[in-house]
Amino acid sequence: MTRQTPLHEVHRTAGAKLVDFAGWDMPLHYGSQIEEHHLVRRAAGMFDVSHMLAVDVAGADAQAWLRRLLANDVARLATAGRALYSCMLNPDGGVIDDLIVYHFSPSRYRIVVNAGTADGDLAWMRQSSGGFQVSIAPRRDLAMIAVQGPLAREAVWQAIAGSREATQSLLPFAAVEHGEILLARTGYTGEDGFELTLPATHAEATWRGARRCRGQAGRTRCARYPAPRGRHESLRAGHGRLGHAA
Repeated sequence: MTRQTPLHEVHRTAGAKLVDFAGWDMPLHYGSQIEEHHLVRRAAGMFDVSHMLAVDVAGADAQAWLRRLLANDVARLATAGRALYSCMLNPDGGVIDDLIVYHFSPSRYRIVVNAGTADGDLAWMRQSSGGFQVSIAPRRDLAMIAVQGPLAREAVWQAIAGSREATQSLLPFAAVEHGEILLARTGYTGEDGFELTLPATHAEATWRGARRCRGQAGRTRCARYPAPRGRHESLRAGHGRLGHAA
């Protein structure tokens, strides 16, 4: 039986075509796939990426362990909130998965891994952590929403109180903790925007809030339509990003 994200009912009632993706019931499209693609390029669209797994890593040896686990060097992350793209390696240097890691301090990180490899990734993390003072906590209590496009930041700022002040100067490939929400700017589709990691219980309200984004003089400016998995792939391809499918 396929698993469902906290936004499954939202997708179903919106008329999404739902398909099995890595064991999750995920929206492929809502209608015109061309329209959905242009929507993100010209305005903004939202992606439910809650099938991906956030893993919190903490402890005195967190940095040392990650330097052994990953191909890229997390010691380069000197500023809280900075992020790094890397691959998780096996003992022979082979690639297990590609991922993003967020640095909060040398003793606290968050890794986001792909849905299709999440169980194997987690097993390898636990196996390889022997001898290190580190805790590994998978966060299936969280949802993840990517809001992407030239008007995406405005949509998020209007949906989440205080987020404008928290993220106005946020650099690309960085994140900031804003209450219970992690707002990241890691370029999920090649467009500007934010990736939100938040409690699953808040996901539907945040999704609907971003869809209600309005511009000057009450004119609707931000695209309110979700942009599902099919648009994720076409948008990344347009920017030459042909890596691992989540």
